[in-house]
Amino acid sequence: MLFPRSGQAPQSLSAAAMSALLLASAMKHFREPRFYRQVVPDYLCLEDRESGTEPHRHGPLAVMTREEWIAVSGLLELAAAVGILVPPARKATATALTAMFAVFLAGHVDALRRAYSPEGTPAERTVHTLRLPLQAPLILWAWSLRKPALRPGQPAPGAWT
Repeated sequence: MLFPRSGQAPQSLSAAAMSALLLASAMKHFREPRFYRQVVPDYLCLEDRESGTEPHRHGPLAVMTREEWIAVSGLLELAAAVGILVPPARKATATALTAMFAVFLAGHVDALRRAYSPEGTPAERTVHTLRLPLQAPLILWAWSLRKPALRPGQPAPGAWT
């Protein structure tokens, strides 16, 4: 049988798929960091190096430059890609991943707000309008990986025995 009743195979397959997605995204953070620039809110960033001015804070949460936030989030995704594959670490990793995707919502909302500002372009509006709703399935998927797989012989929750 391809997927035994134990529930371990689908859970492992789902974790492997999440890991592959995270690995691809982490690699993109370092190969094409500009792809992520717009989803890092200004209020988290020290003044960008590109401006040529001395770094200063946009707000109390501004502790790194935009490039540093992109690199850190890439490293976090890389760590999660590994952690989600390790069954003893899966629940903690999935919980942290759920929180990370929830926090990323703020960046996507901010990017959408800026896309619809006078400086936004039609392409930015399209990209960010499509990108924001993708966060909900990612959050739910990460949360679903917190559930332990059933052990052989263990009845499914709610099953008649």
